[in-house]
Amino acid sequence: MSSKDPHEYDLCVAVNYYSPYVSGLTEVARVLAEGLAGRGWRVAVVAVRHDPTLPLRESRNGVDVYRSPVVASIGRGPVSPGFPALVRRVARRSRVVNLHLPMLEGALITALPLRVPVVTTYHIDLWLPPTLVTRAAMAAVRMSSRVTLRRSDAVVVNSDDQARYSELWSILRSSQRSAIPAPCLDRRGGEAAYRETDGPHIGFLGRIVPDKGLDYLVAAFAEIPDPEARLLLGGDYLTVAGGSVIDRIRAAAERDPRIRILGLLRGRQINDFYASIDAFALPSVAESFGIAQAEAMMCGIPSVTTDLPGGRYPVLATGMGRVVQPRDPAGLRVALLDVLSWDADTRREGAKRALEEFGVEGCLDRYAALFRIHGARSGALM
Repeated sequence: MSSKDPHEYDLCVAVNYYSPYVSGLTEVARVLAEGLAGRGWRVAVVAVRHDPTLPLRESRNGVDVYRSPVVASIGRGPVSPGFPALVRRVARRSRVVNLHLPMLEGALITALPLRVPVVTTYHIDLWLPPTLVTRAAMAAVRMSSRVTLRRSDAVVVNSDDQARYSELWSILRSSQRSAIPAPCLDRRGGEAAYRETDGPHIGFLGRIVPDKGLDYLVAAFAEIPDPEARLLLGGDYLTVAGGSVIDRIRAAAERDPRIRILGLLRGRQINDFYASIDAFALPSVAESFGIAQAEAMMCGIPSVTTDLPGGRYPVLATGMGRVVQPRDPAGLRVALLDVLSWDADTRREGAKRALEEFGVEGCLDRYAALFRIHGARSGALM
């Protein structure tokens, strides 16, 4: 940074939830922030303090993290009155701001000109289990997203498949849109620490929440009679926003002793998880990409996922798996048995395609180029 440079940060990332909270959306923000910081960028992240024990300000892996206190929660949505103002304050000290939607506060953050280029990553149309309260919340977030996208200098989506079927396609279609897959980490090289038998091992990794469709996966697995088969379910269920379905999963595990509930996995545990399974399942009823399924593919593990815009994209782009209808245990079981039979060469070629398509460095390159183009208005980026 030169002595005349008025910007403290090259990039400000604004996201409701941030590490140590774990979700696909927060992982995109984290990998992006830490990845660019590792390349020498000065990066700030502004988030809500979802856990009151977290500091309001800290440095995490080379990233300055600012958090705004939360006063309440509505469903998955944290209520943090100071969040929009905090984003604006940090954004004004940055060359470019990257908003991660869906976010109720997006319209407030962009209500007045920021005088900073806004690049918005639109992850997914918000989905919540339908109630009167959640319908109102989804409508409010949808309206905010419309306003925010219109005020953005550029928009990133995980895929054009996701964008074309979005509720906001009329806006996304006319935006300065780029399709950049979620950056996925190379998880190869793990040890099969969770493998118990020589039978087929099917895995799921993600939040244990309603939109992941785990009830359908459990039902599909129950119809696979092999006593040596195992279903490994990894993911957070203790701190997930909006509530978990862990009680139903535990009940299923009591009925079927072949099911293993692994809880939240981090770091090398994730590598070991992929090394322990033969097929990955993502039976979501709402999904925009599925980082875990793409990382599984990169490890040579085919994925069976549901026919949802965006969520099906990793399979369609690489051929590394099968796509089935949502809420269809019978179809899910047939597809899982199919991919379990794939030979090593088929898996190896699929992994190669997945690494080329979703590898973290290539995705970071594309994000960095986009930030440079729009950040040039504020001064040359690194």
